[in-house]
Amino acid sequence: MTYMNTKQARLVDPVLTAAAQGYKHAERVGNVLFPVVSVTVRGGTVIEFDRSSFVLYNARRAPGAHTLNINFGYEGKSFQLAQDALNAPVPRELLQDASKVPDVDLGVRATNTCMFSLTLTLEAEQAGLATNPANYADDRKLALAGNSKWSDPDSNPLTDVTDAKEAVRTGSGVEPNRMVISKPIFNALKIHPKIMERFKYTSSDSITEAMLANLFDLDILKVGKSMALGGDPGQEKFEDVWGNSAVLAYAATNPQGPEEPSFGYTYTLKGHPFVEQPFYSDDVKSWTYGVTYERKPVLTGIASGFLFSSVV
Repeated sequence: MTYMNTKQARLVDPVLTAAAQGYKHAERVGNVLFPVVSVTVRGGTVIEFDRSSFVLYNARRAPGAHTLNINFGYEGKSFQLAQDALNAPVPRELLQDASKVPDVDLGVRATNTCMFSLTLTLEAEQAGLATNPANYADDRKLALAGNSKWSDPDSNPLTDVTDAKEAVRTGSGVEPNRMVISKPIFNALKIHPKIMERFKYTSSDSITEAMLANLFDLDILKVGKSMALGGDPGQEKFEDVWGNSAVLAYAATNPQGPEEPSFGYTYTLKGHPFVEQPFYSDDVKSWTYGVTYERKPVLTGIASGFLFSSVV
């Protein structure tokens, strides 16, 4: 199903679906590198971009001559959307009147509970793609060591980022405009003596994401603060979703479709996520809200990205 008919639409709560689609969590930053674009099919072929997407075409045409056809991107790997779905029960004991459907506020809270988990799963998938060294060519990644680590005062993060941006620009035709770093890296950069030196005459405030974005000449720099439980059963501990990595990339701003060059996209089925109409279950004496989310993060222009690993 891609588009809903009238009967099917009645199964969807439009108010809460709007809440789900507008859900924002400050710690979710994966969409900075993987902007959301709607697709109308659950599977197909990823449109990928390489150097050929930035060829200078001779568009001049003589009267009566053929018009040049151009194609941006090429058909790459196949994709299949993943469907995640969760239910959030609202016990009737929370209601003033158990004979009525929970009010909108309770419904939004139930929806947000589901979206917290669903977006964390998506964040982990996006981070997994963006921080995997195997996805990058040798000249698009750098593992830091010794006094080159950004936690070392002798390192030079600004030079590293500038050199990486230039490597991407000269190799792919676009300059990175965005960056995602993990929280441990942000903590190191905020107290790095060379970075603090750059701001000592302009601001007495603590160094922020926006200040680092300006220093690195980027449109956006975001800190990945999300954590998830990982490790062996019984010995789980919280780990940074973005690990010890920093990712530079060119990503599309407000893309209208997947045909625009970008480091990556989050292909999302049209109309998703959505919230079903609540239903009452006698056995648990609760109203239940179901949230369904079909999406898939994909790499579409890995040549426009650069990975720093083992950063601190």
